[in-house]
Amino acid sequence: MKRLFVDTGAFVAKEVAGDQYHATASRCWGQLSDRPHQLVSSEHVLDESATLLAHRATYAFASGWGADALGSGIRWLKAGEPEWRAAFLLMRKFADQGVSFTDCLSFALMKREGIKQAFGFDRHFEAAGFRLWPDQS
Repeated sequence: MKRLFVDTGAFVAKEVAGDQYHATASRCWGQLSDRPHQLVSSEHVLDESATLLAHRATYAFASGWGADALGSGIRWLKAGEPEWRAAFLLMRKFADQGVSFTDCLSFALMKREGIKQAFGFDRHFEAAGFRLWPDQS
């Protein structure tokens, strides 16, 4: 079964009607039930998503969303010191592009896990050598 890393943008866009990617994210989440993918993300993406949802919706909404996300069957990756160190190196490598630490940590975790594709809208994943779904070209 293919694994698909879910980035913050995919979570937030689905839930926030005013997000520029809301329609696309909603359609893609609907398509996932027809695809044999194991959804994978990280604790840091969970944190970032809940924080953004608290600000773009409400704290109560974000709290409920987080509880649902934890029970959703998504595999939540944990980072250890090797991934932290790799993320800091990647942050330096992509300094001219302003890639966030959370994204760099996601790249390190994806590399560790052998995951090649991310569900999201952040082109930094492509710059780091991963494929985006849906295709942004």
